[in-house]
Amino acid sequence: MKAVRFRQFGGPEVLEIADLPDPQPGPGEVRIAVRAAGVNASDWKKRQGLMDSELPQTLGYEAAGVVDELGDGVTDVVVGDRVYGFSADGAAQAELAVLGWYAPIPPSLDFAHAAALPAAVETATRALDQLGVTSGRTVLINGASGSVGGAAVQLAVARGARVIGTASHRNHDYLRSLGAEPVAYGDGMAGRVRALAPGGVDLALDVAGSGVLPDLIDLAGGADHVVTVADFLGAQKYGVRFSSGESGRALHVLNDIGDLIESGRFRRPDVQTFPLADVAEAQRVSEHGHVRAKLVLVVDES
Repeated sequence: MKAVRFRQFGGPEVLEIADLPDPQPGPGEVRIAVRAAGVNASDWKKRQGLMDSELPQTLGYEAAGVVDELGDGVTDVVVGDRVYGFSADGAAQAELAVLGWYAPIPPSLDFAHAAALPAAVETATRALDQLGVTSGRTVLINGASGSVGGAAVQLAVARGARVIGTASHRNHDYLRSLGAEPVAYGDGMAGRVRALAPGGVDLALDVAGSGVLPDLIDLAGGADHVVTVADFLGAQKYGVRFSSGESGRALHVLNDIGDLIESGRFRRPDVQTFPLADVAEAQRVSEHGHVRAKLVLVVDES
């Protein structure tokens, strides 16, 4: 099969489409013919040597496609089913991928939009669970217009929370469409939040990692009311909880999100697609930042 790989650290030019052995599913896993795979910031960080030291490396945590082989003990899907989920070995940007965690693709989604969901909705759900977001709470989400932030806004609204979200002015209408009250980020952000919530907020989630943890702590009344998914060093400095997959994953959302999507309470993400062979360009766009649409690699069915 063809798969994304790099054999040295560096810029996007080190990426290649390599011929690799077909993966085989283990017990409880499924193999899919990949139709689309998500691109995440961790991809270019790995490529630069900022995360893992081993070489060579494949890429891709999330994918959508058609089941073509079942591991031992799998009874909840059959060959030919449309599924999406997480790669068992970080190798989803390929023609074939093994999924260790998977669920049926919601009927209204195509493969590209399905592949855009797993990492965003799992990260958002995990953070909201850790914060204890429930009906009647006021939640501030810093960096609310990206794929994770947008998912967090909608999931918090679905729980009955009031959501205030920070974003650039050009994304304020988008946040309103998701059910959030927008405020501009940057200098004076805390004052703008207090204009909407004079007593501060109950909880705060940092998705952007933009150095605002002190403001979030002040607005939420303490570090124990704040979670960040983007500022590891800031979390250590200010005593804020840093949420990562190592602290327990909210994999239940892969099944739960379908009802919200089909009922119109969760809007499918905007996507920007690239052919698998254009993975270097997709990473350039991802690394540049300030992209609202989720970047997705599309695999040719032929």
